[in-house]
Amino acid sequence: MSTIGIKNFNLYYSEFHALKNINITIEEKRITSMIGPSGCGKSTLLRSINRINDTIEGVCTNGEINISNQNIYANNVDVDFLRRNVGMVFQRPNPFPISIYENVAFGLKVNRIASDRNVIAKTVEKSLRAVLLWDDIKDKLHKSALTLTLEQQQRLCIARVIAVAPRIILLDEPCSSLDPVATQRIEELMIKLKDNYTIVIVTHNMQQAARVSHDAAFMLLGELVEFDKTEKIFTNPTKKETEDYVTGRFG
Repeated sequence: MSTIGIKNFNLYYSEFHALKNINITIEEKRITSMIGPSGCGKSTLLRSINRINDTIEGVCTNGEINISNQNIYANNVDVDFLRRNVGMVFQRPNPFPISIYENVAFGLKVNRIASDRNVIAKTVEKSLRAVLLWDDIKDKLHKSALTLTLEQQQRLCIARVIAVAPRIILLDEPCSSLDPVATQRIEELMIKLKDNYTIVIVTHNMQQAARVSHDAAFMLLGELVEFDKTEKIFTNPTKKETEDYVTGRFG
């Protein structure tokens, strides 16, 4: 199971209370969007799901985030193993300045998942096929990843994540640097991938959230204001703050 259960979760940046008593259950093999104005805590919450916030000095948390019924903030959790199972794709594509092939193979080698050349080659191909990139670049695998278009680089970053067989993929505004055509292609890819992964996406693009997500969480000032099916959030929200935001009255 790849359900994410967040219970009474709080996060502080030193004295600043960034996330306030968050309670939410994110179901597996669905796309959940996190929406809200800048600074509302949505990216902080996303990054809490693979503990990448641990790298920031002064961060303190309490409460639980459970994945497959295990609290990932328990003392005995292997954080490296957690991040293999909960992959992250960032706002701007960040391929390594090495070959396309080595970008995808990187996690396999560093995490000692595979060392056999044939196994690595098959995994690289499978991962690139999964993101619909193989046919375009199969003859360019040993060229620098930096020669790819921005859209292709973002697909490559997703391939790099799925090569290590995660259960959950976190996407932090993955289309913010892409043009509308490239954005559409990444959205189509997300919809395709959700059959095999639990996907959580932070986005400022209301239309994108409406197009791709099954469920939506609206956050404001570090609090989870409303969480429901995306259609309900956009057409019949329960809270006035949600209605004001999705209708463009503020934010």
